[in-house]
Amino acid sequence: MDITFLLRGLLIGFSIAAPVGPIGVLCIRRTLANGRTSGLVSGLGAATADAIYGGIAGFGLTFISSLLISQHFWFRLIGGAFLCYLGIKTFLTKPAEQAATIKGRSLLGAYASTVFLTLTNPTTILSFAAIFAGLGIASTNGNYLSASVLVLGVFLGSALWWFILSGGVSLFRTKFNTQGLRWVNRISGILITIFGLIAFLSLRG
Repeated sequence: MDITFLLRGLLIGFSIAAPVGPIGVLCIRRTLANGRTSGLVSGLGAATADAIYGGIAGFGLTFISSLLISQHFWFRLIGGAFLCYLGIKTFLTKPAEQAATIKGRSLLGAYASTVFLTLTNPTTILSFAAIFAGLGIASTNGNYLSASVLVLGVFLGSALWWFILSGGVSLFRTKFNTQGLRWVNRISGILITIFGLIAFLSLRG
């Protein structure tokens, strides 16, 4: 097994996840409102979707990638609508007076929602394909072991970013009182809604 594929995957996964977008805002908000576990699980949902798209690019599944990209209009429409829904819901959410107990069902919902949101941006495949080509990883075609190691690296690299982000944000959680969390909800809600509207505007392109 070529360890360089794992290291390259780590680099790719981390660099894809690091730019702060709607998932990042959602992760920060959930960490501040519900704790580090909720934020981390949300991030792991995005890491899972990154690994799926990385796998499509790494294994050379051109039929699937072409199909997803050709249907980008509907993916962006659904993703934009869901972002607007989450944004409005977050804006209107009142912070709890006491910390709520995070149940398995809540964590599953946090995980599933970020998997869904990340997958509704199928053009991410183009990013992976471009990075793979730029790093000279096109040679994984036909080598399933190397491709699998690469995809594992993508997941671990993305998960590492979400671990760092949720851990860092959780350090400031105790500094937010009810009023502070109310503003976190409002600002997060506005930002997430803006990302949703941007997704709608991109449909015109």
